[in-house]
Amino acid sequence: MYGGDEVSAIVIDLGSHTCKAGYAGEDAPKAVFPSVVGCIDQMDADDDKENNDSETNNNDVDSNKPKGKRRLYVGSQALGFRRDHMEVVSPLKDGVVVDWDIVDSIWDHALKDCLLVDPKEHPMLLAEPSSNTQQQRERTAELMFEKYKVPALFLAKNAVLTSFASGRATSVVVDSGGGSTTVAPVHDGYVLQKAVSSSPIGGEFLTECLMKSLESKGIVIKPRYSFKRKEIQPGVFQTVDVDFPHTTESYKLYSQRVIASDIKECVCRAPDTPYDESAYSNIPMTPYELPDGQTIEIGADRFKIPDILFNPPLAQTIPGMDNFAEISPSVRGLPQMVIESINRCDVDIRKELFGSILLAGGTASMQQLKERLEKDLLEESPQAARVKVLASGNATERRFSVWIGGSILASLGSFQQMWFSKSEYEEHGASYIQRKCP
Repeated sequence: MYGGDEVSAIVIDLGSHTCKAGYAGEDAPKAVFPSVVGCIDQMDADDDKENNDSETNNNDVDSNKPKGKRRLYVGSQALGFRRDHMEVVSPLKDGVVVDWDIVDSIWDHALKDCLLVDPKEHPMLLAEPSSNTQQQRERTAELMFEKYKVPALFLAKNAVLTSFASGRATSVVVDSGGGSTTVAPVHDGYVLQKAVSSSPIGGEFLTECLMKSLESKGIVIKPRYSFKRKEIQPGVFQTVDVDFPHTTESYKLYSQRVIASDIKECVCRAPDTPYDESAYSNIPMTPYELPDGQTIEIGADRFKIPDILFNPPLAQTIPGMDNFAEISPSVRGLPQMVIESINRCDVDIRKELFGSILLAGGTASMQQLKERLEKDLLEESPQAARVKVLASGNATERRFSVWIGGSILASLGSFQQMWFSKSEYEEHGASYIQRKCP
């Protein structure tokens, strides 16, 4: 058992899109940065080294140590700076870690550069996806205890933390994040594994659809680094294109996605009724100004893109989304996923589950999404069920609900005996995490 309540725990939620880190007991994470990293293979970089060392030395040198022939750049500032041959890579695939080096550098950045803490002095609460395997959890424990030498550790499931954030022990958590959407029923603080369902449609997929749809209308998003703007008269700007031959494809795409996802967050909202081409063809356009100064008009796409969450086959009507056709028959819309999950649960708790459906994650904070989900569920659920979709009032809380739940949990007095401590790790080994963290 670990009894150190005089130092606050650190809560880290590594999502598929952003990593959130901060102190337990606070109401929002201190550090939020992308969970992708820039990576330069030393082979490529050696020839260009002479000319750009001077620019890169001054910032976060600490996280740029070469790791086995490659150099990693973590954090939104390091990523925002265009470098030759820099690829953008993600440590996760389908929510599960595939590259531990990168995860290590992300944790390192969060603890040392953002929070400026010494991990030896703080217990760590990490959020993990419901689909995490035993092997992944043991690896996490090993890394945390051996490399970071943390005094205590706890792994909590995303869905459970979201549930705690809204003060419930039983609920259905609809977590729509960057990489995927997961529906997980939680009962008395435990995830009902057999009833979890997930789909690959998340915020990044919708951003991709928006980009393709804009491209088919002839709108090309210029990445931020590919032009310079000069003010020639007050209020009049001139845009000059700049050419960087060594920029990688993945970095260009990353920079375009940053802009496209901002467009999505600004103009998109879930339609009240299922999207229909003819009904939305004459809707008023919404202007959006791109970084390079051109203003684009976005019409039906404002409603079409979010509706893909409810009706996935809609994505195939977008030019360039052909690769989605193979997986699309197995992908279900949000309301179907929720009902399916609830039906896989025990009969006695279904009524309670229908009454507390929680929305979490960045994509779930889209305007009108809650109303639309509630309306669709009312139509499709059994008559006796009283459907209630709950989402916290502000978007910040919805985006960070997993982290906030972790912050609440780790600062509870009654939780302090639950930690998996370093001494237990040394005595029983990493596999003991299965017993300590259900």
